[in-house]
Amino acid sequence: MDERGKVVCMAKLAEQAERYDDMVEFMKNLARMDVDMSAEERHLFSVGFKNTIGARRASWRILSSLEQKVTAGEQASRMINVYRKKVEDELRMVCNEILSIIAIHCLPLANTGENVVFFYKMKGDYYRYLAEFSTETEKKSAADQSLMAYQHAMVVASTELSPAHPIRLGLALNFSVFFYEIMNCHERSFTLNYSFLPFVLMFYNLK
Repeated sequence: MDERGKVVCMAKLAEQAERYDDMVEFMKNLARMDVDMSAEERHLFSVGFKNTIGARRASWRILSSLEQKVTAGEQASRMINVYRKKVEDELRMVCNEILSIIAIHCLPLANTGENVVFFYKMKGDYYRYLAEFSTETEKKSAADQSLMAYQHAMVVASTELSPAHPIRLGLALNFSVFFYEIMNCHERSFTLNYSFLPFVLMFYNLK
């Protein structure tokens, strides 16, 4: 088994053991081999980071909710605020790391429309995650980057992927979430969702 195969095997093992931080490390090593990822490798790459970032996003939401329930300036409020910022630092670190890997190792090597859409979608997703907890200039910058990544993915998807392709459907869903939660453009979000609704229903009926 070559080095690439070993890394993939270890990533699968880490996934089964639910050691997602280890899984991320294995898939980072694969990305740095500068190879165009297969569908299976893309999936492992995405799942590792999704679980790592997902736990921290959930923690941030809980802490933000708790912070709103206490009086500002009290000791409890200050403690929650410090802890929330610690989680935000971790979120920022993970997001910036994967965005760097995508920019340097994934997108330049993507030689199929499917891979291009997949990685631009991921780029949009992780800039969206940054925008979720950022404020002012940092939030606007992250939102702008997310919008551009999603738009680029949609342009490529419209010519390279069928309307019922799972990656294109996932892109449409996440793009609508971006409009709804980050841009507060609820009408644009609903329009995007409705345009793909027939294909979503068809996809699930075929499964």
